[in-house]
Amino acid sequence: MTTKKWRDYAYWLTYDGRMTSPLAWITPISSGVLLKIQVQPNASRTEIVGPFGETPAEQRLKIRIAAPPVDSAANEELLAFLKKKLKVKNSDLTLVRGQTSKKKDVACSGINEAQAVQALQPGAH
Repeated sequence: MTTKKWRDYAYWLTYDGRMTSPLAWITPISSGVLLKIQVQPNASRTEIVGPFGETPAEQRLKIRIAAPPVDSAANEELLAFLKKKLKVKNSDLTLVRGQTSKKKDVACSGINEAQAVQALQPGAH
């Protein structure tokens, strides 16, 4: 099996080595993009892990969050992390769904799909 590199944007390796599209967790909307995210709170550091989910319909971008899931601390940490990675203003990020869940949908205005994919690579600085 030929392995594509992440920078090719066409394929992304899942945890078990299967190839999947990196774009299943991102949806273009009129004002920007909608990011489907799976958070892991109480991690040792805040970082992007990669795609998470068996099928494209279930797939989300997994992000480890250093903050605990108490009093919206993890949500605030997630939005601050996305703001830094995507280089957008606070007002451009909206937590649409999942205020009390590990599965979150975040709307990001002022950015397109390609810019978001580029910025949210695992290990990107």
